[in-house]
Amino acid sequence: MILHLIRHPKPVVEAGICYGRLDLEAENAAAVGESLRAALPPGLPVWSSPLRRCLTLAEYLHPAPQIDERLVEMDFGSWEGVRWDDVPRAELDAWAADVAGYAPPGGESPRAVQRRALAFVASLTVPEAVIVTHAGVIRTLLAHWQQLPPAAWPQLVFPYGSRTTVEVPR
Repeated sequence: MILHLIRHPKPVVEAGICYGRLDLEAENAAAVGESLRAALPPGLPVWSSPLRRCLTLAEYLHPAPQIDERLVEMDFGSWEGVRWDDVPRAELDAWAADVAGYAPPGGESPRAVQRRALAFVASLTVPEAVIVTHAGVIRTLLAHWQQLPPAAWPQLVFPYGSRTTVEVPR
């Protein structure tokens, strides 16, 4: 199965804010959508995170994208909407010490994101699809498929509006 994993355009949010599940508008969604539509094979089904920064882009790529909650970004719990500089240092250190397993207070771990994202992919029955989602979801999927140790996960970086195409064995 071929998957075109697309990260949403840049969200409208002040720099330095943790925004995981905050439902934010996207900057330049139309321009990003036009560029991606020209680069993607025509007629593919499109799935999207329900958050506006993804769904707005998905609607440029397909007249009726399918929404799946399993594609939503990591839940950062009490960190949501907080400046990264204001997150307690001990909590950031705990996350750095356990990149895959640590969950922010009231949130979820990257490993939990990975489980739900892999469950979504396992549910697909199409040979090729477009998935509009978030960097955290894309990172955990690629880390799994590339068999990367958690310490290497932060090295997987995806620019806003980027496409990563992978072939996933069935």
